[in-house]
Amino acid sequence: MRKQANLVDLGHLAYSPATQLQKRLLESVATGKELSTLLFVEHDPVLTLGANFHKENLLLTGQEYNQKGIQLEKTERGGDVTYHGPNQLVIYPIFNLNDLGKDLHKWLRDLEETIILTLQHFGLTGVREPDINTGVWVNGKKIAAIGIKVRRWTSMHGIALNCNNDLTPFKTIIPCGIKDYGVTSLTQETGLEITLNQAKPIITKAFEKVFNLDFQQLTPADLRARIG
Repeated sequence: MRKQANLVDLGHLAYSPATQLQKRLLESVATGKELSTLLFVEHDPVLTLGANFHKENLLLTGQEYNQKGIQLEKTERGGDVTYHGPNQLVIYPIFNLNDLGKDLHKWLRDLEETIILTLQHFGLTGVREPDINTGVWVNGKKIAAIGIKVRRWTSMHGIALNCNNDLTPFKTIIPCGIKDYGVTSLTQETGLEITLNQAKPIITKAFEKVFNLDFQQLTPADLRARIG
């Protein structure tokens, strides 16, 4: 039997308020007051510094990032530093892992699988590179970064998929702490302008397939009203 879950498109939202929303939602999901929920969001330019962040992976000073309009935000997710910005789709599955076997390794592999299926729709072959880093790669370049935090067997944070975003900011960091490997996007790999709105329904279907779900869509206002 397929499980019910929520889908909420937050639109454009800065990183910090999106994180606070995730934390409130996690409490509701962990206690069974709310269904597992998939969030879509587009962030303002920001570098997020994960739990395994090394400062040498920032190639500019804080002032130089500020001049470029890029914020720096510490975060609880795993991993090192990565970039979020306009036209990149960020996907936050706030899922109760008690319903999914309580297996963190499988959870990460399943998140990768949703992106691999999405890439197939656009004619691309996505692969895992476990010896390098968690995430999904195309032609030796990273197209989707994954970083999670699990509390009370409920996951937050998630996936950043490069759609038609500017990749230049990645040159100001060592993405995910990985040297000698580049980043890419759906648009760069296909030669077509692949927007967030084109990617969202494909990713939704991939999540439904991988996790055996049926989504009901809520507005951001509906979600906030439900979780307080």
